[in-house]
Amino acid sequence: MDKENYLTTGQLAKRTGITVRTLRYYDQIGLLSPGGHRTGSIRLYNMKDMERLQRIQMLKYLGLSLQTIMDILDAESPSNGEIRHSLQAQLDVLQKKIAHTEHVVHAIRDAMEMSAYGSDWNHLADVIQTVQSEQNWGEQYRTANRLQTRIHLYDKYSTNPQGWHRWIFEQLEVQPGAHILELGCGDGTFWIRNAERIPSSWRITLTDMSSGMVEEARCRLGSNNPQFKFLSVDAQQIPFHEEQFDMVIANNMLYHVPDIPRAIREMHRILKQGGIVCTSTMSTQHLQEVEHLAVSFDPELHVLDHAIKRFHLDNGGDLLSSCFSDLRLLRYEDCLLVDEAEPLIEYIISTPMNARERLVGAAIDKFRDHVNRLLQQNGTLEMTKENGIFLGRK
Repeated sequence: MDKENYLTTGQLAKRTGITVRTLRYYDQIGLLSPGGHRTGSIRLYNMKDMERLQRIQMLKYLGLSLQTIMDILDAESPSNGEIRHSLQAQLDVLQKKIAHTEHVVHAIRDAMEMSAYGSDWNHLADVIQTVQSEQNWGEQYRTANRLQTRIHLYDKYSTNPQGWHRWIFEQLEVQPGAHILELGCGDGTFWIRNAERIPSSWRITLTDMSSGMVEEARCRLGSNNPQFKFLSVDAQQIPFHEEQFDMVIANNMLYHVPDIPRAIREMHRILKQGGIVCTSTMSTQHLQEVEHLAVSFDPELHVLDHAIKRFHLDNGGDLLSSCFSDLRLLRYEDCLLVDEAEPLIEYIISTPMNARERLVGAAIDKFRDHVNRLLQQNGTLEMTKENGIFLGRK
């Protein structure tokens, strides 16, 4: 064993500032056991242990209990050497916590100003409500980590070097001074990945059904950025006047809307005459190989969300044609060439179907062996990516 690749308990304590007593306690309760390597009574930690320790301390900083941290890490541990998307997930959640703290600070300052004129029930109640709105940081972390896991697979193994978000931006035919609305903005990744190309004259309103996503987009794009406005909005009942926007964007979200025709009518209503609609979606064959891989191991194992069947590349044009003309379907040429098991397994577990429930204990080890056998046989696993956008005019 190369001892240069390991740290003793004392060395790890000195390197990180965490006490020896704390490290021994983590070992005792099974939260951080040193990689199975030891010489006599000496405990030796490797880099994977250091990565786990970093995640433990960050989740502690978010205020989670040790038992909750153990549950999170045991369920979703990152693959060896792939810590970056875990760090990004931590950053995303910390930005949300910062935004929440800023709201609390503002509420307290308002209450202090009013206290100069005597006690004010409403402002004190506002402070209490703001503090009570504290996020479930454990669930926020899980959600952010799963999203980063999926993004990581696409970024690492996609064959099109241009990138999906960059490609969409280049298809937009929008004039200077345009007023743009995005429905289902998520965490704002589309705008972050095109930040240097956004004309300064554009006015952009980002909306999402999830107020948590809106807050995350606000944090990532800058809460003081005057070019952007942020609002929680239901696409079926958009709270804007008729003919208010030059362009409406709905990226990979219409298939989640309960009443798709109603949402399309709403997009038409708020667009100016001649305005552009841009909606992206996938085909029903998108990543079907991942589903086939899962079913070949366990017929009851499912990965892909069936919601895509509601609005996809084959039926999206028909749905949009009721309100928009000059419709064009532009396809993004891409596929995934995966040559490692772990990122693919993590992707499968991160999806909202039943993989997290079925791939546990011995099942995950057997599934890992199953994927590795297929990789040994084929070298790489090719996954179909069929994405595209519909462009139309009012």
